[in-house]
Amino acid sequence: MKLIELILDDDEAIGVEAISVVENPAIESDFIALQNQEIKLAEIDKEKRLLMGALLIPKKPIYRKSGEDEYYIFFSEKTVQKASQMYLQNGNQSNSTLEHDAELQGLTLVESWIVEDKDKDKSALYGLDVPVGTWMGSVKVENEDLWNDYVKTGKVKGFSIEGYFADKLERPKEEIEENLSEDDKLIDELKKILSE
Repeated sequence: MKLIELILDDDEAIGVEAISVVENPAIESDFIALQNQEIKLAEIDKEKRLLMGALLIPKKPIYRKSGEDEYYIFFSEKTVQKASQMYLQNGNQSNSTLEHDAELQGLTLVESWIVEDKDKDKSALYGLDVPVGTWMGSVKVENEDLWNDYVKTGKVKGFSIEGYFADKLERPKEEIEENLSEDDKLIDELKKILSE
């Protein structure tokens, strides 16, 4: 099965436009709902209404099907970091959807970071096991219906990004050859993961 790296093309880079809350995140990493009982800040707020989770995980093979064509996509650590920066630079913090369909109001990305150390990262504090290079985020939920009908009931379990990325295979041949040895190592590593 094909393995395709998605990148941000510097000439036409749009990147991530929105964060969707979904029942089945493609990156297979659920968020946790942070409430006062979990973070012991009852004096400050009765309910924090924060969702924390992985937004994009590097080197994670993500299955895709387009018609009869089945393949996996993945993002390098460099692309994940660039996407996280562009999302904030473009002022998209409040762009969100439900299941990549309905546009939502009342959700804002209030924290964004790249995991640099698995053991010392904030994600580990909350029991999330994600690799180094993962784009993590906390989203503040001020939408009553979403919180009560979807988050509290468990109908949504994680984040999924919406955006535009280029297929590395569409880049000019010279650019591909420059990064070939590094990319070969990454592809070999991903193929090993898929075979396991």
